[in-house]
Amino acid sequence: MRSKTVASNIPAKPKIVAVVGPTASGKTSLGIALAKKFDGEIISADSRQIYRGMDIGTAKPPIAFKLKDAAHPNEPGYVEGIPHHLIDIKNPDEEYTVADFKRDATNAINDILAQGKLPILVGGTGLYVKAVLENLDIPTIKADPELRRKIEKEIETSGLDAVFKKLAELDPEAAYIVDPKNPRRVVRALEVATITGKPFTAQRRKSEPLYDVLEIGINPLAEVLRKRTDQRIDGMIRDGLVDEVKILMKKYDGKKLPVAFDAIGYREIIDAIAGRCSIDAAIAAMKLNTWHFAKRQVTWFKKDKSIVWLQNEDATITVVKRFLKTFL
Repeated sequence: MRSKTVASNIPAKPKIVAVVGPTASGKTSLGIALAKKFDGEIISADSRQIYRGMDIGTAKPPIAFKLKDAAHPNEPGYVEGIPHHLIDIKNPDEEYTVADFKRDATNAINDILAQGKLPILVGGTGLYVKAVLENLDIPTIKADPELRRKIEKEIETSGLDAVFKKLAELDPEAAYIVDPKNPRRVVRALEVATITGKPFTAQRRKSEPLYDVLEIGINPLAEVLRKRTDQRIDGMIRDGLVDEVKILMKKYDGKKLPVAFDAIGYREIIDAIAGRCSIDAAIAAMKLNTWHFAKRQVTWFKKDKSIVWLQNEDATITVVKRFLKTFL
């Protein structure tokens, strides 16, 4: 738990719960179980599930919308009757930053609290979670086109791996949150570090936390997680991921493909569709890249000593019940 007991004359902060962990660890189902048990609503902390049309490749839960139209763009979706916020709120070609997420998630949390319900933040995008729970002040760093072109040229001549290694040397923390196979993410992180003279991950300053948080982590055994990630990808292929990517590529035909398509699962299938590799090779790359991503997520979350690591739903319910009954 992030906050500590304080003097009784200081008003208690509102309580929220967060569920974090690597991809395919079971966060979605646990979040829904907690929401049903404790009258909660879920705020998704997934940097890819915000995008409309990117459903299969992001393992997006089957969302039903009640009022989804132009007049209600941020209306929550429902999974098993539980409201889910911040899913399907942007098109893939629209920009969405950590600062945007912090603003939107905080607004959603406060709306949920105002209804007397429990906000449950669920997701594996570590920086999204950190921005909300630690109330990060996130400065805006404008792009430097000339510097960006210089970095892109370096990628062409030296290779993406070499440039990522340079980023990791400047900012070891970035190795856990920046996808080393995503050139646009690597370029941006290196650009920010170069412009400011500070590590990419040091740009965000902590402010006084807004909430009293119980942060729950789930992390299956490595062999179990590896099997789950492979099975998830096999399921995506069966469910029509290739067709989903083709539809998205056709929709954005003639444009520079959105940065969202650089995500794991999309870039590999795009390579196969473009003839740069076979579909079998693309699937193998998806599995390997997803596994590496899951390991980076684990490393990132393990650094946070306030996370309570639990392995089953019953234990989690007991801990949440105790947390909600604790008054400061």
